[in-house]
Amino acid sequence: MSHTPEKPLAADIQIYDDDAVAAELAQGASLIAVLRKALADGDAILRQCFAEGAPAAELVPWRAALMDRILNRAWESRLGAFGDLSTLVAVGGYGRGELHPGSDVDVLVLIRPSTRERLAEAVEAFIAALWDLGLDVGHSVRTVPECEEAAGADVTIATNLMESRRIAGSADLFHEMREVTGHDRVWPSRTFFQVKLAEQQARHDKYHDTAYNLEPNIKASPGGLRDIQMVGWVAKRHFGADRLHDLVKEGFLTEAEYQALYAGQCFLWDVRFALHTLAGRREDRLLFDHQIALAGEFGYSDKDGALAVEQFMQRYFRTVMELSRLNEMLLQLFAEVILYAEENETPVPINKRFQARKGFLEVAHRHVFRDYPFALLEVFLLLEQHPELKGVRAATIRLIRQHRTLIDERFRRDMRARTLFMEILRQPQGITHALRRMHRYGVLGRYIPAFGRITGRMQYDLFHVYTVDSHTLFVVRNLRRMAIPEHRDELPLAHTVMTRVRKPELIFLAALFHDIAKGRGGDHSELGARDAYEFAIQHGLGAYDARLVSWLVLHHLAMSMTAQRKDLSDPQVITDFARLVGDQIHLDCIYLVTVADIRATNPELWNSWRAALLDELYTLTRRALRRGLGNPVDKPELVREAQSEARRLLYHGGIGHAKVREIWQRLPDDYFLRHTPREIAWHTEAVAATGDADLPLVVISADDQRGGTVVFLYARDNPHLFARSVSALDRLGLDIQDARIITTECDYTLISYMVLDSDGEPVDIALRAAEIREAIRAAIADHTGEAPQPPAARRLPRQLRHFQTRTQITFSDDPQNQRTALEIITADRPGLLARVGQAFSDCKVRVKNAKISTIGERAEDVFFITDEDGRPLLAPEQFRRVRERLRALLDEEAP
Repeated sequence: MSHTPEKPLAADIQIYDDDAVAAELAQGASLIAVLRKALADGDAILRQCFAEGAPAAELVPWRAALMDRILNRAWESRLGAFGDLSTLVAVGGYGRGELHPGSDVDVLVLIRPSTRERLAEAVEAFIAALWDLGLDVGHSVRTVPECEEAAGADVTIATNLMESRRIAGSADLFHEMREVTGHDRVWPSRTFFQVKLAEQQARHDKYHDTAYNLEPNIKASPGGLRDIQMVGWVAKRHFGADRLHDLVKEGFLTEAEYQALYAGQCFLWDVRFALHTLAGRREDRLLFDHQIALAGEFGYSDKDGALAVEQFMQRYFRTVMELSRLNEMLLQLFAEVILYAEENETPVPINKRFQARKGFLEVAHRHVFRDYPFALLEVFLLLEQHPELKGVRAATIRLIRQHRTLIDERFRRDMRARTLFMEILRQPQGITHALRRMHRYGVLGRYIPAFGRITGRMQYDLFHVYTVDSHTLFVVRNLRRMAIPEHRDELPLAHTVMTRVRKPELIFLAALFHDIAKGRGGDHSELGARDAYEFAIQHGLGAYDARLVSWLVLHHLAMSMTAQRKDLSDPQVITDFARLVGDQIHLDCIYLVTVADIRATNPELWNSWRAALLDELYTLTRRALRRGLGNPVDKPELVREAQSEARRLLYHGGIGHAKVREIWQRLPDDYFLRHTPREIAWHTEAVAATGDADLPLVVISADDQRGGTVVFLYARDNPHLFARSVSALDRLGLDIQDARIITTECDYTLISYMVLDSDGEPVDIALRAAEIREAIRAAIADHTGEAPQPPAARRLPRQLRHFQTRTQITFSDDPQNQRTALEIITADRPGLLARVGQAFSDCKVRVKNAKISTIGERAEDVFFITDEDGRPLLAPEQFRRVRERLRALLDEEAP
């Protein structure tokens, strides 16, 4: 049923009948049983009201009132005989009169110092009764002096007591507690504000300072309910405001701003009420487990270009963005009143439109934006040019918000506005902060309407963990970070390349537009490229620069796709990519955008292996460009170079030239193309030192250049070697990133696996080498002629269970290398590669190379395969058999 919170709660609805409770108790019924039933009945009525459209803004106070009646009865039963010696106090959210279905019931039992021992047993019985009622209770038992001491030591306790409310017991005792914990006794408003502000920033930092994580916490994430409560706490502490609307009377909020704040709170309350009801407990995280159900409950349905869940989440993200804007403006206002009110400082003119006051930027007069609309962009440029400024004064933030409607088509055609925007991108510092502030104030989405349309837009997958707009600004941040010397060690090659870029504003512009067309239908790269070119020309860029920006948007996925899904040891792959980029400038720019894009997509996606792949592709392509596109390097030349360098490394190893020739004569040219000289050298040393009796040989080595761990396997050839070895690695929890398989003319097989540990980092060789070696040897030593057993089914991780990925199997020819390319797109899951290996064994398919890539909930793996005789697959029957076996093994375990 769709939840549209418009219907008010009927005044005659009774959620608790005290007379009925009293009657049952008079007949001897158990207090706990009666109260449990009364609470369950009341909650059921509230849930029904919510399902019928009653807003949570009305239901939440009603549930608090219901809890008051329940607790009153329990108090009277256990502590009523002690009169004015104690008080039951609601604190925290319950103290505010806000109680969602799964909220904790936080209470304070206030006692007089002289009665502690006398009341101990009764208090213990009362708390036990609350637990027996099934409540999630947070409780404390304190005297008034203890409250004063605890509040003075902990601002969280002071905050909870500030919102306290008496439920039962002595009113005098309650007022004594409120008096000694007031702002004139503990945490003066100035200190309180400073500490709570730092507390909010620490909380925001925990969520990467963005509200746009795709499983946000509706209470704690930026823009969530805690940010609204933060405003209320400061208002209450400093101004004595009991309600948010009191801030309108104080002049801190306009009526329109209050309505926006209240509407946002009501929506989040509706979501939280529904989430608690759906989960059957307290749950403040909007997990994938619940998002689809919530979208349906709020009336959304799938439509072209947007799933119901994406529409619902976009509403959520846009709501919290507006709440974040209001939170920032109000806290700036509070700071000016609480922290800077006593500072008498003469404004310092910056130009005729702006001035600095107390370290903050402000307009010279309240009609600046009306008289000079382009100043809506100038404010951000000035912040970049004056890093000594701490921010924007609240009154100016409000004026920006009120004048955003001036940013229309006429404004966008104004050459002054266009010049200002490009100057913002050209500044040597402050670009990231400027664009984020423009976005928070609602300016960026108005100046670039297409950016406004992607604001809050999510993609329901595990690959993109931020909304499109948040991801885009992270890309810009990553690009800017590459240029900062202090961060050169993070990405040494990217830093070096970035320092060579003459016009960094071009890649910043490409970053802003690379995903701007998502959700429109069609290829977002093509649509975005057209938008980027038009914008660049309008903003005074020359034709070459505009084409470069457009090309970067059009091809922003090309480098990552090539690096992660193609065989970089194939010279033709490098030649094709070099032809795509054409010159060094395009290569530099697409490399930088690609690295920044991947790092901004998912913090867990970037690892040393991906970094090494992109660096390798960049280096190989740069070499091809220097050689000249008309003179591509050929395979024999690459083989000779690899062998020459490997011989140099082996020179001091004590292996005779004859032994090296003997080993290398058995290896095909592909081996020398697919491995570095260093790998060839240590492989040769290992093979030379191993006799047939010692096989299979398993060597584990760190590969610092490629950022992973190499597992090298040398064994007698058999058709199940790949399947058994990947199954062993899978059982060890290792993630295979790359596999290179070479079979010699003498029926030996060399396999090099590049693996990472489950945390995405290289394996701790000292800790795990022996375990890996023995697991692989055991898997293949005694079963050389037998097909592997199917891998045991394992429990799917929580997030993977909520996505359906249809298995796609695609074959393509690779005639130049005499093999068949097989691409598998399917749902990621534990044991996936082991099942693929089993399918290959069952179909007598040999794997020559493999590129393994996990994209969120999807695996996108490419295998280069042959038949058992080393020939590419050609017959339709071969394709059918492999496809059917893969589907049988993969679809039976699909989530």
